[in-house]
Amino acid sequence: MLLARKHIIILLQLLISLSIVGLNLPKDYQQLIQNIYVGNIGVNTANISSQAVEGENGMLYVNIEFDLNETIKQDDWQVNITPAFSGSFHWTPHLTPKEGNIIDQHVFRAPSIIASNSKKGFIIIPDIDKIKDDTGYRWYMDLDVPNNKLTLGLSKTKVSDHVLFERTDGCVFPKGTIEFGFYIIKLTSKNDLANPFRKPLDFFWRKWGHDLFVNGHPITGNLKPYVEHTYNWAFNTWKKSVWQEFEIDGKKLGAPVFIVNTTQSPNYPGEVNEREFRSIWNQAWFNSLRSASGLYRFARREANDELLNKALLTKELALSYPQKNGFFYSVIATEMEQVGHGSKVLNRSKGWDTYYWGNSNRNPYTWDPRHAPFHVLDMSWTALLMLRWYDELEKDERLLKYVQNYADALLQKQYSNGFFPGWIDVQTLEPMTYLNKSPETSMSVTFLLKLFDITKDKKYKTAALKAMKAVMHEIIPSGRWEDFETYWSCCRVGTPDWVGHKVVRNNMYKQCNFSMFWTAEALLASYQTTKVKKYLETGKRVLDELLMTQATWQPSYMYVNVLGGFGVMNTDGEWNDSRQSLFAELILQYSKLLKSNEYRERGIAALRASFSMMYCPENPKAKEQWEKAWPFFGPADYGFTMENYGHDGRSSKEGIGIGEFTIYDWGNGAAAEAYNRIIDKFGEEYIYQ
Repeated sequence: MLLARKHIIILLQLLISLSIVGLNLPKDYQQLIQNIYVGNIGVNTANISSQAVEGENGMLYVNIEFDLNETIKQDDWQVNITPAFSGSFHWTPHLTPKEGNIIDQHVFRAPSIIASNSKKGFIIIPDIDKIKDDTGYRWYMDLDVPNNKLTLGLSKTKVSDHVLFERTDGCVFPKGTIEFGFYIIKLTSKNDLANPFRKPLDFFWRKWGHDLFVNGHPITGNLKPYVEHTYNWAFNTWKKSVWQEFEIDGKKLGAPVFIVNTTQSPNYPGEVNEREFRSIWNQAWFNSLRSASGLYRFARREANDELLNKALLTKELALSYPQKNGFFYSVIATEMEQVGHGSKVLNRSKGWDTYYWGNSNRNPYTWDPRHAPFHVLDMSWTALLMLRWYDELEKDERLLKYVQNYADALLQKQYSNGFFPGWIDVQTLEPMTYLNKSPETSMSVTFLLKLFDITKDKKYKTAALKAMKAVMHEIIPSGRWEDFETYWSCCRVGTPDWVGHKVVRNNMYKQCNFSMFWTAEALLASYQTTKVKKYLETGKRVLDELLMTQATWQPSYMYVNVLGGFGVMNTDGEWNDSRQSLFAELILQYSKLLKSNEYRERGIAALRASFSMMYCPENPKAKEQWEKAWPFFGPADYGFTMENYGHDGRSSKEGIGIGEFTIYDWGNGAAAEAYNRIIDKFGEEYIYQ
């Protein structure tokens, strides 16, 4: 009897799957997909149909509906898709390292699952038009490579670790119609398989992104008022907390502080509690020289001597960071102390008289910036910014000399395989353990090619192209986008066990899009230097992989405008991350070179998204969320900009997803710099047409 029941269940499952595979899927799709199994809700079977998508070559749409006569409690519902081949390449927007992990709709920026090998492949895209807010369930995806299974589903979910998602119990399907659907895109041509990201990106932007963009998303109008809010906030209403000015060896120096939080608002009713040690950074994220270059451009355009002087003080600070045989520090900080206030203990600075030099504490070795090693990535980025200042703003020969000292030291550390080390021990000046074969090397490529462009010294070009070749051969094909942020920032899941290893269940590395940006930028620089088309072709492919982390629609469950904004990595929850201000110009550079209107719109959307989180009257939607989270905010806080939204994997109408700090060099100051740089290089007509 039990055996007969088992056979009946198998037969029912087969009939359900055959209703799609046997009756509706064209033969060319049956070469890609062996089986699609659609589960029941309760005892209710789905009404299933499929059809070719009009105007889309090689795309099929599968529609699934349930007509429920009553509310049904069921923890999970799934569509399971079995490829008809063994895949060697896979991609999803989020990792699901264990059974029970899922890709929650919270990270559906351009949601896709890709499975392919050297001959064929396909992409699954959930129909985001059907995702509704305030239901008894959430949409999700999953990828189980060892069992050759792709999954779409509905369930309750929760956040675990920082940030993974899990299915949970308690899903409720209400009486009435439940709608679900997904697209299947074929990958059969050589070009499609070489760059599997282009088709979904093109589809997402044409179907959702373009219309939103031309209708004013993420924000519309002139961006200059946002820049003015930024500088008024930093150098006027919040000046007491933000602007730092001091002397070292009789030289006046200055820069905005690394980070401030809501307790430092002029409107805050309580006592100040500094979030981190008071400091100024010249690091891959938070770089005061980058922000100062934007301030310089603005001050020059507006003939504002006061702001120009502040930019120059920050340049002087950058030149003051001590060099050790060419390598140099990236952080200046003050000593801190704990101050009792009633039942609270408050974090306070002892002042700039207690300053010390150090390096970023986002590293594998120590949380203490005093003892942190030199980070090659940080030094190469700051050196590149110095060269851009020298080339585009003012011919300060000190900048070039400082940079050449570093470059000559860096060349001595290049490995025979082409890569540069991750970190250099401050005492021994020898390479350390982690990321000695990583895409962080790409930053040094761009830096060295810029130095070659200025000096015409071929040793810099030779070293750069050798490093570029290493990244092209060892990193790009396998998607090994590992950098310091991937493992040693707020997201520590997999640290250090996953370093250098794929997550088996997903056949993917833990990835950060910062690495993709540096590499796409380095490939563009390599093409511009050599005119070798392979660099441009590969750069476009890497740029497209980067763009898979860009928001291409406006979910109803995101309570700020998100089109054009970027996420961070495949184990994190951010939307509208501040990196989009850094990415915008690169996307626009590719758009001009390749004459791509999609890239142009994406680049401008990224720039606009850089301001969409700002607390100010021009952003009424975001302003409402800020005031729900921090009711004391007012006009003196206009310009306050959190670095991202939904960082912890959740958002709500009540202000969940809104943060509590601003990093000038990775927030409003960075966005202002991007605007000023892009206006100078592309002209206002290009971004407002």
